[in-house]
Order: sequence, then structure tokens, then C-alpha cells
Amino acid sequence: QVQVLESGGGLVEPGGSLRLSCAASMRDFSINAGGWYRQGSGDERDMVASIAAGGTTDYADSVKGRFNIYRDFAKNVMYLEMNALKDEDTAVYYCYVEELRQGGGYIRGDFWGQGTQVTVST
Repeated sequence: QVQVLESGGGLVEPGGSLRLSCAASMRDFSINAGGWYRQGSGDERDMVASIAAGGTTDYADSVKGRFNIYRDFAKNVMYLEMNALKDEDTAVYYCYVEELRQGGGYIRGDFWGQGTQVTVST
């Protein structure tokens, strides 16, 4: 069973930055494809950013130009770098993983983390 672990959430002032990390429990495997969703209080869970196996990225309109999703294959971690944070970015952020890779081997599925809280406030 693959577990997904997020970290890096916290409290930040408007205009500040945070970097979220996502790693799979099978640490010998790289996160090849996946992304981030978020859910604010009383809201639906919405896509924030995704990265495909080939490296193509996609972002919600509300975060384009401010957020950056990328993979570090050396550390087997996927990151969400968040800049110029706004009050409306406050939410629980969830990492999901679609594909893990180790050499020529792959694990594909729909694996979700438990979420990490991001609060943007003065």
C-alpha cells in the first residue's frame, strides 16, 4: 500500500511564501506524475497544480504565476512552491500521486495524502 506524506504547511502573512513537500512511503520510488488539490472551509476540493510524467504542468487560473509545481528526482519528492500568498489561498492542501517510478518499473494508482493546512493571515 502506497502512502503519501505531505509537509510544509503553516501560517504565513499575505504576500509571503511557503513550500509544500510530498513524498511517497516507498522512498526508493520517484513521484513521476501527480499534483495538488486544496479545500477551503465549506468549499469543494479543487485542483491547484499538476505535473505529468513528461513534465507538463497545469495550474488553476487563481494560482498561475504565483505557484510552481516541480519534482526533485534526487530526493524523490514533489514540491508546490507558493508565492505572493493571499487570504483566499487558505485551505487544506492535498497531494495526490498517479505514478511512481523506479528505474524501468512503475506503480500507477490514485494515492492521496492526509492534507496539510495552509493559513494566510496577518
